[in-house]
Amino acid sequence: MAFPARLLLAFCGASLALANPLQHSASTFAGATSTAVFPPPDATNTAVDTFFPGPAEVGHAGPTPTGDEAFVLETAPAAPVKGDVYPLVNPVEAQTTVKQPSFDIMRSWGNLSPWFSVGDTFGLPDASAAVPSGCELTQVHLLHRHGARYPTSGSGPSTFAAKLHAAATSEGFTASGPLDFLNTWTYKLGAELLTPFGRQQLFELGIAFRVKYGHLLKDFTDLPVFRTTSEARMVDSALHFAAGFFGVQQYQDSYHQLITIEDDGFNNTLAPWNVCPNANNAVGAIGFDAAANWTEIYLKKTVPRLQKHLKGITLDVNDVQAMQDLCAYETVALGFSTFCDLFTEDEWKGYEYAFDLELWYGFGPGNPATAAQGIGYVQQLVSRLTQTPLTKFDTTLNSTLDGNNVTSPLTQPIYVDATHDTVISTTNGPLPVDHIPKHQVGILNPAPMFDPPDLLYLQTYTGQHLVPFASNLIGQVMSCPASSKSQDKKSFIRFLLNDGVVPLTGIAHCSADKNGLCELDNFVKGMAERIAEVDFAFDCFANYTAPWPDPIIDGRMHK
Repeated sequence: MAFPARLLLAFCGASLALANPLQHSASTFAGATSTAVFPPPDATNTAVDTFFPGPAEVGHAGPTPTGDEAFVLETAPAAPVKGDVYPLVNPVEAQTTVKQPSFDIMRSWGNLSPWFSVGDTFGLPDASAAVPSGCELTQVHLLHRHGARYPTSGSGPSTFAAKLHAAATSEGFTASGPLDFLNTWTYKLGAELLTPFGRQQLFELGIAFRVKYGHLLKDFTDLPVFRTTSEARMVDSALHFAAGFFGVQQYQDSYHQLITIEDDGFNNTLAPWNVCPNANNAVGAIGFDAAANWTEIYLKKTVPRLQKHLKGITLDVNDVQAMQDLCAYETVALGFSTFCDLFTEDEWKGYEYAFDLELWYGFGPGNPATAAQGIGYVQQLVSRLTQTPLTKFDTTLNSTLDGNNVTSPLTQPIYVDATHDTVISTTNGPLPVDHIPKHQVGILNPAPMFDPPDLLYLQTYTGQHLVPFASNLIGQVMSCPASSKSQDKKSFIRFLLNDGVVPLTGIAHCSADKNGLCELDNFVKGMAERIAEVDFAFDCFANYTAPWPDPIIDGRMHK
């Protein structure tokens, strides 16, 4: 069914997008890159800094008594919910704070979607992000993705812009109807860095984390150590999270930020592909191949539909998919995009599924090098849960950092790791590459950051539930009654993915539980078995060809 929603004229300046029987030639700047520079290049004179002393120098702060820490997940009758994307303009017709549209374009952007609370998506309708009654939270492990960013360098959006600009400055082109805006459109996106909205996401995530888990700060005996990688957007994400969590004036003195090198040849559990050759060759590329195959199918009719409104440029599926990318990227960077109104509901569903295929076969359980990349983080998690130092470094672990009790402490009540978007989900068996399955019951594999691929079972698959910008996976360790009739307490663990409780029945020794709980000893035992079965050296370094059709569902290349 075609998606009927259209943008409000007040939001889109939509006169350019309305059907127009007259055709207009493109301006010569169409498709050109428009950039801004701030701070101004000449604004580097530090001599005037003496005129602007900081708060410590000025003093006179007024009363500053500190209140007690928030404890919302154990004291409130319900857990808080994330649903808004303010100040972005959601590209749907009904811009209302009361009614959620039946189909939301922003929730069909795969890993380009902003994160939101997913509710009971993962199949535990009676579970809540709030701590179960009678349980006491003792430790949390947060693994979060960076916030919304610009496109990666040289990807589809910038390539499409260059194609338009080349035509505009040579033979020229003419766009009409819904594409009329292309006649004066310029490319305003940077590359790789966080957008303003992305910075907001991580700041808000830090604030929310303090409200939910701030009481655990009382159990620290030293300053916390949080981790991120060296990429600019990763460092920015970590710092904005810390500013939200600790406070803008306090965060620099409230914790230690460990920045691990993300580059070729450096062991790093938060960016493990850099030491896994099979993650970067034809083995790792099968996800892109699967997505490309599906793109040819779902956009087959879209290309000619849009082509009739554009003369002087021949569109292909890559161009049209880049327009869908531009809808997502321009929205999270500029607040709004005219490209969003070009596509039907089915085309957006097809777009989402292309991400699903890319992630499943390229980075998830369908790729034979995935489990090997994820096992390092699992080793760290088990080390933290058991307070056992790491002594073996034959995976993605970094012996210098991960074997040091200063940079890798084992007694923190709160752990925070910032990483990338390869938290992957899958269906019950390999995803078909030529259609979207109607019924999907799957397993979660947050690899390469969290392993094993058969860790968590899901009821439905959509990438925007699992890998959105600022996605957050939280392990809650808690003390709970051993049984409903017992006063004795045991330690349990469970995981929340974007506020949704995920059942752990895919882990050896973890049984079904309505609240998603698994006894901590059983969880550790299951993780130890998984660590033992993953052959890092073979999966990452052996010379093999990934099978196609690909039946792999555990992220391993079985010998």
